[in-house]
Amino acid sequence: MFINTERPGLETADRDWNRLDQGFMQRVLQVFARMEARGYPIALLEGYRSPERQDMLADSGGHVTNARAFQSKHQYGLALDAAPLKNGKLVISERDPWAMQAYQALGEEAEKAGLIWGGRWKLQDYGHIEAAGSLAAQLKKK
Repeated sequence: MFINTERPGLETADRDWNRLDQGFMQRVLQVFARMEARGYPIALLEGYRSPERQDMLADSGGHVTNARAFQSKHQYGLALDAAPLKNGKLVISERDPWAMQAYQALGEEAEKAGLIWGGRWKLQDYGHIEAAGSLAAQLKKK
């Protein structure tokens, strides 16, 4: 499911739920359950991201991420990327009307859960959700 997608290197992305912050993970699981109930099953594309992978993605061009290593909540288990599943297949493209509806629903559910949705950013990242608050504040809580 994660091979030959429009997302580079997705087959090697880290999808280990245990590498996410436990409180963040619990909120995300609730969001995913609500998405399933709305008819939009969601798959985890990437959770934890190594500093090396973060830099590689940043170097691949501004269409993926502007964040360098340790500037992203991915490095701290406080962010993830997700995509909807339709008939058991990932639908990542925002050009797909059904997927765009799913991403809008993901944003609604994530925000109801007190999370930040990347679809509101200048560089829109519809499948990205992360813990609210500054990274410094999040790290103080740990």
